[in-house]
Amino acid sequence: MSSQLNPAKNFFILLLGAGLIGLAPLFVRWSELSPSWILFYRMFLALPFLALINIYFNKKQAFKLQSSRSLLFAAIAGLAFATDMSAWHWSIQFTSIAKSTIIVNTAPIYVVILGVFLFKESVSKQFLLSFALTYTGVLGLVYFSNTITEGALLGDALALMAAFMYATYLLIISKLGKESSINIIFYTTLFTCLFGLIPAIIESRDFLPSSKTEIYNLFAMAILCQVGGQFFITYSMPRLTASFGSIGLLMQPIVA
Repeated sequence: MSSQLNPAKNFFILLLGAGLIGLAPLFVRWSELSPSWILFYRMFLALPFLALINIYFNKKQAFKLQSSRSLLFAAIAGLAFATDMSAWHWSIQFTSIAKSTIIVNTAPIYVVILGVFLFKESVSKQFLLSFALTYTGVLGLVYFSNTITEGALLGDALALMAAFMYATYLLIISKLGKESSINIIFYTTLFTCLFGLIPAIIESRDFLPSSKTEIYNLFAMAILCQVGGQFFITYSMPRLTASFGSIGLLMQPIVA
């Protein structure tokens, strides 16, 4: 019975995380800062909360990874996630939130493909059918709610780039299941913050929030999307196959 409940529980946690992540484009649109600075603040403001959660739950094992290899993978995941988020945040400056989000969320397709070829994961016919039906439904939802905007082609290209980077990020964290989920999300957030600072400095010198509303917006995004959403995804992905997990990630464009 427990073996049947655990996949369902992990899938529900993944849905919750994906739903929270789906709120991110809304916070980006509401912000007056440049996309790269939004990314930086999302990571930077989340770090103290993640550190406290880590210390509370992991106690003496807080911030301790089982191997330096895991730290290297966390750094690579952070670089991929920083590239993903920067491209995505820029994408929604040129095209609609829904369209950008659905393109970014073609990432599960790449996750499944890479999971099959790199890690020999099996894909059932039932999964292929359910995936096709689910994805068709999401595409239809976006298609009928979308409006054409100037620069949409550039926005779509940036979203596609983000999708490849997001798939890389998801694959890496899915293979770090032996590590504490809280440790992994802390280090990936830390590295994403560091890597995200580089394009932010190049992009704009206006980096301070101009109002209390802006500060509230940034904190809400950090807590809901990074502390909540990414933690739930980091926790659940290693406990699900790439193909099964990819279905749950489709919650993001539905929420957006």
